[in-house]
Amino acid sequence: MTRDKLHWLKNLYPGYFALTMATGIITIGLDMWHVEDVAKAFYGMTLSSWCILLLLYTWRLLVFPKEVLENLLNPKTTFIFFSFVAATNLCGVLLFDSGHHSLALASWVLAFLFWSVLMYFSFAALSFAHPDRNVNVVHGGWLILIVGTQSLVILGSKIATELGEFAGYMMVEIHMLWALGMIFYAIFVTLFCYRIFFMDMQLSDYSPLMWVIMGAAAISANAGTNLLLNDPIFPSLIDLRPVVKMMSIMLWTWATWWIPLLVIFGLWKHVYHKLPMVYDPMQWSIVFPLGMYTVATHNLALTAEFKPLSYFSHGMLWVALVVWFVTFFGLIRSYFSQSKQSDIL
Repeated sequence: MTRDKLHWLKNLYPGYFALTMATGIITIGLDMWHVEDVAKAFYGMTLSSWCILLLLYTWRLLVFPKEVLENLLNPKTTFIFFSFVAATNLCGVLLFDSGHHSLALASWVLAFLFWSVLMYFSFAALSFAHPDRNVNVVHGGWLILIVGTQSLVILGSKIATELGEFAGYMMVEIHMLWALGMIFYAIFVTLFCYRIFFMDMQLSDYSPLMWVIMGAAAISANAGTNLLLNDPIFPSLIDLRPVVKMMSIMLWTWATWWIPLLVIFGLWKHVYHKLPMVYDPMQWSIVFPLGMYTVATHNLALTAEFKPLSYFSHGMLWVALVVWFVTFFGLIRSYFSQSKQSDIL
């Protein structure tokens, strides 16, 4: 196949691992509420999508290395690559829960190594390859960095139980990662809010990636509850538990506050301005936050011992599931539409 016919690969959205993230978190939600048969189907789709996307992005790197480098150096897209970290860790969570502990550990190591390299590469790109030097490059996709960081905490809290004498070291590591994710969230959300409330915004700026601001808060709350549901081992970490609990509740509340505003943004764009709603791979960044909010709400209900939250979580699961199916239908429809256009040309 010639390079000319691979334009779809050349222009492949760098954050398509959000599809794996969305499918994986729906799997966890379904399993959490014992919808086992559907959960098994989503489990298979999660792992399959991760493998397929890894092959596609490897192929893209080999055939179009220049385009990949441009995406990595672009401050508008560099942080979107952290979707690979989150997707890998979500696959690791599913593998751990199904008894494949060694594969789960391998997933965490792979995700952590990628996270470590990309963390400093992306900030170096932001420092040296950002000619505009203004806040207009900030968008919701930046917060995928926080999602990736907190996903390391969630999987790390699970595999820590399998590390024997090294479990304590892992618990210290994931507490540090949780705190680092909180610091980055505070910085990025400040820049993000400054831009949307006080800077000029184009209609295209109100993209599905804005939902990541809610998803990043939800996964930070969920990571905090995972820390609370595990033995901290060290006395110094035990002393932090009240702080972790308080911050988890605050983050969940903040995530809840964003949901109606994000819905208003969508209505303003597609109803008031009558912009047609067509499939965009960024829409998977709506599904994942809804799914993560569902799981975070359920875990917060357990740690706070407040049962009404679990009922709310159950309702949100079906909302997330409906949005997943609508987005997946859009993906299939877009694929066949593009195939027809290719045949005509």
